[in-house]
Amino acid sequence: MSNLGFDAVIAFPAMHVGVRTDAGVLAEIAYLPKSLATLAPVTRLAERAARQLEKYIDDPDAPFSLPLARVGSPFQRRVWAAISAIPRGEVLTYGRIAKALRSAPRAVGQACGSNWFPLVIPCHRVVGANGLGGFAHHGEGFHIEIKRWLLEHERAL
Repeated sequence: MSNLGFDAVIAFPAMHVGVRTDAGVLAEIAYLPKSLATLAPVTRLAERAARQLEKYIDDPDAPFSLPLARVGSPFQRRVWAAISAIPRGEVLTYGRIAKALRSAPRAVGQACGSNWFPLVIPCHRVVGANGLGGFAHHGEGFHIEIKRWLLEHERAL
């Protein structure tokens, strides 16, 4: 039995990262507190995801190549595609992405916060016009510290 339904829990410097798989696709990546125990991968896909996540810890340019579940609305998927195009070491504002998609910054922020595959879809690279902005539907605390660590890790801060 896996921790909270995760098929792997990987230790990162600032958090733990949980991986869920389902029917041969990655179903979710979640940021978890370090108080949750790590868990060795229990499926082949979880093992593959864990190895790629561990490579990212060592090298923020390490690519991800994982089959992702098809989730989200058409608008969310458009936002996630725009986020996926942001190079490591760079950030874009919610407003800039919104302008490119002919949308509103708040809608882009909501789509970012609903990202099922953080790190693979690097929503941490989207910031506010006057600061970090939110992260995973949170405006402070644990999640903002994760965003700060990720951007520092990728040398974007």
